[in-house]
Amino acid sequence: MKIAILTDSNSGINKEEAAKHNIHVLPMPFYIDDEVYYEDIDLTQEEFYEKLKGNCKITTSMPVVGDVLDKWDELLEEYEQVIYIPMSSSLSGSCQTAHMLSIDDEYEDKVFVVDNQRISVTMKESVFDACYLVDKGYSGEEIKNILEDHKRDSSIYISLATLEYLSRGGRLTKAVAALGNILRIKPVLQIQGGKLDTFARGRTLEQCKQAMISAVKEDIKNRFDDDTSIVEIAIAHTDNEEEALKFREEVLKIWPDREIVVDPLSLSVACHIGPGSLALTVGRRIDSFKQYK
Repeated sequence: MKIAILTDSNSGINKEEAAKHNIHVLPMPFYIDDEVYYEDIDLTQEEFYEKLKGNCKITTSMPVVGDVLDKWDELLEEYEQVIYIPMSSSLSGSCQTAHMLSIDDEYEDKVFVVDNQRISVTMKESVFDACYLVDKGYSGEEIKNILEDHKRDSSIYISLATLEYLSRGGRLTKAVAALGNILRIKPVLQIQGGKLDTFARGRTLEQCKQAMISAVKEDIKNRFDDDTSIVEIAIAHTDNEEEALKFREEVLKIWPDREIVVDPLSLSVACHIGPGSLALTVGRRIDSFKQYK
């Protein structure tokens, strides 16, 4: 069966990666000072951070319904089925909207919308997992079920450089953010199951990095049977590549047998937490399950 893999740019999959792996990507719209831009089309990472640091008003938006349907129709002219992996339903309404559209008679049994509670680097890994399962001959429905069965098998831990952007987005009051910055409190956030929560706090970057490393160690021990061979570990950042590469060297000393990639966090995350963040992620590899091989 010929199956297309479709995601959105929240996954962080850029044009080059999409072309290499035959993945189709819907660009996410951003409103910057009330003007619409599309990620990786007319809004690069560099341009985004320049506007973010320049105090532009930036808000995210769902993909336009018409754009989603047009893409489905286009793909179904060439493919028998479409696997669509949008951003987590806990973080955006786009997943639920797509699901409602997919149960229409025109798309039933042809378009499978996956809600596996992912965003950014872990969402990217699930897209690659879908590619692996297509290659193994699984149907669209089977792939959807497999990815959703393991939706909680990943976590992102993020150390913030500043509380300013959480304040801008209304997640903190300005007074609390100002006090936190004065006291040099650096929160470590966790994204798991689509929810963004405070996980730990530190006063230095080193303390935050150690908190993230400890969290991943605990995950590997308690959630992944203390087996590093079945997990993917990655590092991500928001406009902080130099520190991310340094952090990678530290992480490799702990898990030298892992291939640890460094990726930028998606812009939809960055607009809420600001530049300068570091993240450490862990998740189970689909190809580590014998029943999927």
